[in-house]
Amino acid sequence: MSAQAQAAMPPFHLAFPVRDLAEARAFYGELLGCSEGRSSPEWVDFNFYGHQIVAHLSPEECKRAPTSAVDSHNVPVRHFGAVLSMEEWEAMAKKLTERGTEFIIEPYVRFKGEVGEQATMFFLDPSNNAIELKAFKNIESLFAK
Repeated sequence: MSAQAQAAMPPFHLAFPVRDLAEARAFYGELLGCSEGRSSPEWVDFNFYGHQIVAHLSPEECKRAPTSAVDSHNVPVRHFGAVLSMEEWEAMAKKLTERGTEFIIEPYVRFKGEVGEQATMFFLDPSNNAIELKAFKNIESLFAK
């Protein structure tokens, strides 16, 4: 994907359940640095790297997702995230580590020296929503086979 195509990419929208809106605000707003948009007593919008994510109050849906084996790791089947620049990824990995984040998959580099070399990390929000943040050595290899 070219830088021009990436810049023209429309933002996505994702709605997901949370058990507590104050926890969601602390996690997404304070820890991840997502600015808050509109909200109600039942939901809150966040700017997640230019994309709209909406935390909906629904405690009964906040269970741990099943996992699938990928590269000898148990990856949560249901997860979302963002592809960051390597510098942003490294800064976020450092910040999360310093804040004592419990990782599902610690920050590491996959496919080292191969097409698609990427840094990745997985962690949960307080409502068990799995998040993956990744960065590619070469963003042009995002969809490479």
